[in-house]
Amino acid sequence: MDEVLKMRINELARKKRQEGLTSEEQEEQARLYRIYIDEIKDQLKCALDKAGIKPKE
Repeated sequence: MDEVLKMRINELARKKRQEGLTSEEQEEQARLYRIYIDEIKDQLKCALDKAGIKPKE
């Protein structure tokens, strides 16, 4: 995962807790969270494939 992406996610989360986000920042945060979650899912699928674990059919 790109370090800049992680830093921006954390920056927005910190700002949300401290002062709140604008609607544009909320949309950006949602988009970044989706990217992050999709990358984690891909990593998990790859790890399971390498371990020989296949999904049920």
